[in-house]
Amino acid sequence: MGRRLTCLTPVGVMVAAALCATVPADAGTVRDGVTERLAQRLFPLFDRMQPNDAMVAMLDARRGRKAACGDDLVCGAQAMMWTQAEMTAMADRVPAHGPLPDDGAAAQARREMEGVNAILRTYALGQVPPYAQIDGAGTIDPLERQARLQAAEWIARTPGQSTPPAIDLSFAYALALLDVSDRTDAIGFEPLNAGANAAAMQRARKMEWQRYRYTALIVTGVGPEVADMAISPYGKYHLRLAANRFARGEAPFIIVTGGRAHPRATRFTEAQEMRDALIERYRVPADAILIEPYARHTTTNLRNASRLLMAMGAPMNRDALIVCNPGQSAAIGSAQFVKRNEAELGYQPGILGQRLSPTELEFRPAATSARVDPRDPLDP
Repeated sequence: MGRRLTCLTPVGVMVAAALCATVPADAGTVRDGVTERLAQRLFPLFDRMQPNDAMVAMLDARRGRKAACGDDLVCGAQAMMWTQAEMTAMADRVPAHGPLPDDGAAAQARREMEGVNAILRTYALGQVPPYAQIDGAGTIDPLERQARLQAAEWIARTPGQSTPPAIDLSFAYALALLDVSDRTDAIGFEPLNAGANAAAMQRARKMEWQRYRYTALIVTGVGPEVADMAISPYGKYHLRLAANRFARGEAPFIIVTGGRAHPRATRFTEAQEMRDALIERYRVPADAILIEPYARHTTTNLRNASRLLMAMGAPMNRDALIVCNPGQSAAIGSAQFVKRNEAELGYQPGILGQRLSPTELEFRPAATSARVDPRDPLDP
């Protein structure tokens, strides 16, 4: 490690010489592990990127637009929004490097910039999100809102040993907004395939999938609306349904999916609570359960469950089985749900198959669910 001399000691002043020593060259800087992990999770492309010559003029123009706002925090947040023209120009200039989604670097770049915009609109500019009951910052005191905006601005500009992503202030600002709003959910269970999922993942690697009718039972979330309630009444019904179906031996795994969503600011993560209940109440083996602890909506329940199936190595030409209450199951099987997927995800997370009962619907996951989207797993 490089070192630097921090002071000069007068010749003969032995006490001062004893107190004055060399220190590491990077002394005085810190690594923010939370921000680093959030950046890697939400902005994987821009987190690895340095600006090239083709980007300089546009990035300079963005900095000038922000500087013109002075101390006006709302103006500054608005100035950091990516315009459609800027997103197009930036996407055209992004080099292809590292692991990329199936639709390429340009599409991923656009998703990440749109992710920044979604965070800024919701947490800095006060736009009401589509699912206002659980998403966004909710109703907060004006002084608290001002404090969050100011703190996010300061945090984004405070240098560190690693301040991700450095290419444009908007990324650091978006990450800081999530931090000051206590919305660091995206890294709460990382690495996801370790921890609670480790035993099931290890078992999946040796799985003889052809022995089973379904690759997994997908138990969708249906969070409570009562403070300090871990599992909703419908959630308890979902668990009874899943335990009964699992006992028939037609699927080797249960995927429980649901994040920290209902009610707003709950301390419970639905998937974790459902896993615990399956083990404690129904004696389902721990190595047969996987948690998906990030989804906040039914659309993301299925998208994220599809990602888990891919990570497990489950054959993508085999069906899983969605298990939930009749109302939610009917909604999933409706034409309106197809439209919701297109509006919220931009694609279908899978193909619905045969309905076995009012509570059971076959589902074949789609590979498009593997794409990284900076707006998930938060769904601001």
